[in-house]
Amino acid sequence: MVSLDVNVTKKAVILLSGGLDSATCLAIAVDQGFECYTVSFDYGQRHRAELAAARRIAEAYGAITHKILTLGLADIGGSALTDNELDVPEALGDGIPVTYVPARNTIFLSLALGWAEVIGARDIFIGANEVDYSGYPDCRPAFLSAFETMANLATRAGVEGDHFHIRAPLLRLTKSEIIQMGAGLGIDYSLTISCYQADNEGSACGLCDSCRYRKKGFQEAGVVDCTRYQ
Repeated sequence: MVSLDVNVTKKAVILLSGGLDSATCLAIAVDQGFECYTVSFDYGQRHRAELAAARRIAEAYGAITHKILTLGLADIGGSALTDNELDVPEALGDGIPVTYVPARNTIFLSLALGWAEVIGARDIFIGANEVDYSGYPDCRPAFLSAFETMANLATRAGVEGDHFHIRAPLLRLTKSEIIQMGAGLGIDYSLTISCYQADNEGSACGLCDSCRYRKKGFQEAGVVDCTRYQ
């Protein structure tokens, strides 16, 4: 009797912005044995240096393929990240902030879902977080759960009995816990950019709310902050 040892590799699509959280998601997926396919989005954001960071991170972690998809979200505006007429605030007030990009994660996850179905991946990783939550409605557990349900209703794979999983491993972690986890996985956070208005060389402003969360996270984690600031 012949014994066949079949090694089925798990595939995953990772939403990779170039920031700290998404880089940690990629490292987690690699650590869990996934064959990783990374995707970034050129959606008209002012902090375009993050796209170069995403390329560096994808290469460092041996992504099978890294795609950058171009979208015209700046054409509809409505966010300080896509409309240069709106200022990026140094501190957030109450409610949904002006840095919220309308429907961004819905659009990103939809495209990642389409690619996942094409390549036979059934897991999609996103760095959504509700603890250091800045008021973004598309980072909430209810949204992610609803999207997973939709994914399994709206795809051929789902209808034929496969099941997609939207994985948000950072969802209930503080920024310091994320950094501690990433440090344990050996992530080089100097490759990442979190700033909403980084310059062309990738230096962070140190003032926007994203920079503030990042600084605070490194301080509380007791990890050296290797961010390059302007």
